Amino acid sequence: MAAVSISSSPITQVSQHAPVNTSLQPQLLTRLLLDLRGRRFSVDRETIMNLPESVLLCLFPNGLVLSRQSQAFSDGGENEEDDEVYGVDFDPECFAYVLDFFRNASDTFYGTNTSPGLFAAQQHLLDGSPSDFGPSVSQNPLLTKQAIIVLREELEYFAIPPKGGKALTDEHGTANQALLDIKHKCGQNVMDKRNIFTALQRNVHKENNIAEQHLIDMLCMSGFNRDDEWGFRAMEPSRCCISSIALVLLKTGIVHHPPGQNGERPVTIDYNQMATAQKLLLFWRKPARKCWWDGLEVDLAMPGESSILVKLWARRVWTLELSLV
Repeated sequence: MAAVSISSSPITQVSQHAPVNTSLQPQLLTRLLLDLRGRRFSVDRETIMNLPESVLLCLFPNGLVLSRQSQAFSDGGENEEDDEVYGVDFDPECFAYVLDFFRNASDTFYGTNTSPGLFAAQQHLLDGSPSDFGPSVSQNPLLTKQAIIVLREELEYFAIPPKGGKALTDEHGTANQALLDIKHKCGQNVMDKRNIFTALQRNVHKENNIAEQHLIDMLCMSGFNRDDEWGFRAMEPSRCCISSIALVLLKTGIVHHPPGQNGERPVTIDYNQMATAQKLLLFWRKPARKCWWDGLEVDLAMPGESSILVKLWARRVWTLELSLV
């Protein structure tokens, strides 16, 4: 049997350190250019990652890949990332509201180039004893992060016009102008009710639901007020749907007092409030949802007109989440 020389071996002929084609490796995107119903936003990757999970699901229901899978379709230009526009079916005013709130909260907590933030004044709290906040400081991110409560509402409304009226549908189920007008007026009626807790409190009185009352109490102890209104509220185009969102800073119990005579700003902790705030950590990266039906009879008549009573049903879906930035 003839011996096979090492030099002719098909295994030894293959280089053990073959060069890697880096152009085929996924390339992380540092910024994303989003087109929200005709309005464009240039958002950096970190900002996207800090957004609430519930908002990200609305922005990218099919998921989002934050890397360029291949350079085969790019020209290698410096600004090629700006050429990739992601179309998003989301209200641009709502997105701007969320971005502004998160940016302001981050600047206040961490500070800017011109002013120190709250975090610098409370760093000494990290040296507290383990008994203050549990086994270790790392298990209480409220000491090192700015917490934001995110409350969203998706409301679908259904108008039932009075019998014998002009509001009708044709044989194909298409609404006539009279019915469209009723739907529009019903939507505006709901839009004008901007108080956050009115509908849920009405359901508490109706069903005597203790759990819902506890939810309201917990939110109002953690940053909301009982008479607060939605920070953003708008009707979805071509749908009988209203989207609302409210953002508030979580009350952690960490109190920053005014500067003293020597310029130092003392920081104290309300431990009872901190214990309440820690309960909200259950909703960190784990949005919770609640759905209920709400029925009312509304009068759509204009001043001087005869009464137009319409039964208005609303299906409300609340999403509660805690974000840390």
